[in-house]
Amino acid sequence: MTDTRNAPVLVAHIVYSLDTGGLENGLVNLINRGSNDEFRHMVICLTASGSFSQRITVADVPIVELHKPEGHNLRTYFQLRQIIKQYRPQIVHSRNLAALESQVATLGLSGIRRVHGEHGRDINDPQGTNWKYNALRRVSRLWIDQYFAVSGELQEWLRVRIGVPEERIVQQANGVDCQIFSPLTESKIKPESASDFFLNQGDKIIGTVGRLVPIKDQLTLVRAFSLAKQKLASNGVSIQLMIVGGGPLREALRQEVENLRIEDSVWLTGDRDDVADLLKCMDVFVLPSIAEGVSNTLLEAMATGLPVIATAVGGAPDIIENSVNGYLVNVGDKDGISKNIIKILSVFEGSKIGLRARKKVDTEYSWPVTIDRYLEVYRSLKLENKKI
Repeated sequence: MTDTRNAPVLVAHIVYSLDTGGLENGLVNLINRGSNDEFRHMVICLTASGSFSQRITVADVPIVELHKPEGHNLRTYFQLRQIIKQYRPQIVHSRNLAALESQVATLGLSGIRRVHGEHGRDINDPQGTNWKYNALRRVSRLWIDQYFAVSGELQEWLRVRIGVPEERIVQQANGVDCQIFSPLTESKIKPESASDFFLNQGDKIIGTVGRLVPIKDQLTLVRAFSLAKQKLASNGVSIQLMIVGGGPLREALRQEVENLRIEDSVWLTGDRDDVADLLKCMDVFVLPSIAEGVSNTLLEAMATGLPVIATAVGGAPDIIENSVNGYLVNVGDKDGISKNIIKILSVFEGSKIGLRARKKVDTEYSWPVTIDRYLEVYRSLKLENKKI
């Protein structure tokens, strides 16, 4: 019989998919940076693996696709249970509501510690008040050993509304690669693929990055940009808007841009794999979301040294000290976004704000800090397992 006492602990991550997103980016980085002689990883996708699976660079990371249909499906739970029995992970880590209920498939199997992460809420329940969803979360407290919350707001919500004991919650946002996302040391670059858009090299670039979906609320940004453009024009300042990302809201955004007659000043880039370069083109970054956990793109923009404007939701107030390392506005506040764009471009304080933003991310949200926090939790659960 093979002696497995000193073998790496297998962590099975259950996610809806491995498609584009901050949650998925965090998982890929955890696997790539946190695989060692102590831990190894596998990914179970309730649906399909998606594009981010190709970013996993570590060898021997099983990726399983269950192709779960919409709604509850007993066959999927049976498949998942068989997979858990086959691979025998010591830790099962689910993320967000869609994966939380799948932890039921692990019940009754010995030697498993269960972890769940809350990374943000669904557009159908942005405040986390849906009684059916919360009933599932409360029942799940009986078998979840440890929780991760990516923001202070989610941590408090888990504690107060869901009733999770404070000692079982660790607050930790996703990390940022502070080498890839870093301030420019020379003149602003313009990616070759963007050269046709930047016709006026003197224009200031307002930008955002994210899926084009209602919860990200890029429509409010388009309206705020239009207001700022009109007001800045009277002072001889010309601005352009770059919206990076793809999704179902694209046509509505294109229509709004046309209605506001700002087609020549707005670039809908679609999905891109050169986000770090595109961030370096920007002068101001705006995150207008209705709800967030902690936005990876916000952290990446701050790591790039950009002055940022964000709605005061989710983890943004944890990261941004208003008027010190960024600006906070209310959800849907196009006037507030517009005024802060004008302030940043008009009073020459953007560079100071950006430097403070970079320092915040470098010291608290770099990948080494984040990975160490996750591995500390896994390590504590591994030690507890030995006592059982």
